[in-house]
Parts: sequence; structure tokens; C-alpha cells
Amino acid sequence: MDSTAPARPVFDDGAAPRAESDREELTWELFGIAERELAAQIVASGWMPDLIIGIARGGLIPAGAIGYAIGVKAMGAMNVEFYTGVGQTLDEPVVLPPLMDASELPGKRVLVVDDVADSGKTLKLVMELLRHQGLDLGGEKVNVDARSAVIYRKPRSVFEPDYCWRVTGKWINFPWSVLPVIRS
Repeated sequence: MDSTAPARPVFDDGAAPRAESDREELTWELFGIAERELAAQIVASGWMPDLIIGIARGGLIPAGAIGYAIGVKAMGAMNVEFYTGVGQTLDEPVVLPPLMDASELPGKRVLVVDDVADSGKTLKLVMELLRHQGLDLGGEKVNVDARSAVIYRKPRSVFEPDYCWRVTGKWINFPWSVLPVIRS
């Protein structure tokens, strides 16, 4: 082997292999169908968002796709940590910095998008912040007209999203996260 050649990347997701029957396989092609059908549900409801917020990281790609599908350009992101590894979570989800500027949200219709409502705790936290607890804008609490959309909902989810493409109890292979992390 040539010692001047760059090191080959090492792929490592830390996950134990799973049987294919235990998995829901979302391919890029099926994702295209899913996001269009999910967008059609939103449009058919008669409620159109002014702004779409993707929950980082898994909700960012679906949020962008739905934004294109329904013609909404105003996008935001909220970084929430809950999963720390495959099947490993914190006790409760935590909103992480950088925090989104919420000063333009009052009076807006906001669609919150994530890839999956697994336990539902992340989506519940974000929706409660927007709908019930309100956003703190310098001492003034403001509630927001917010709805939620996910590609998948698990039967055990503690939160029922407003829009959902499919319900499954299986582990989901998302096309953007199924390949291992690239490491040097």
C-alpha cells in the first residue's frame, strides 16, 4: 500500500446488525412519494403554514421537501437532542443552541416537521413550547398556531401528530441516516 495515499474512510454507526424483517425501509424514491403525499394531506386540510420548522437533524430533510412541495420558502430549525445512540435516549429531550429567533412567530401559522414520532417526546416538547407554554419574547409570552407533520409515527408515541404518512412499529431505515458515519 502506498503510504502517501489518503486514508480510506471508516464507516461506523455502532449499531448491532438487525434482521431485515425488523425494519421499515424508506428509500429515496419512497421518500419522494411520502413527502408528496404528506404535503397533499396538509394542503387538503385547508390550513397552510407561513413557516416550516424542521427538528434537527432528522426533520430537516423532510421539512425542506415539504416546503418545496407546498411552496413555503420561510424555513427554520430547532435543535433537539433525545437519542444518544441506537435505542439509547436521554430521560427527556433537550432543546440545544443555537436557539431559533422566535421574534417573527407571533401571528404566524407554523408547521413543525420531524422524520418520526417514535416515543413522541421530542415533538410533544416542541409543540408544547409553541402552543401552550408560549415563546418568551423578552418577558412577553406568545402562543403560536402550530401543527405537526411526520413521515412515520410509532404506535407507542405519546404525541399524535396532525399529519402522518405511515404508522409502523418497526425500526426505520431512513435514506439519509442508514449508512454509517464516515470517519477518518
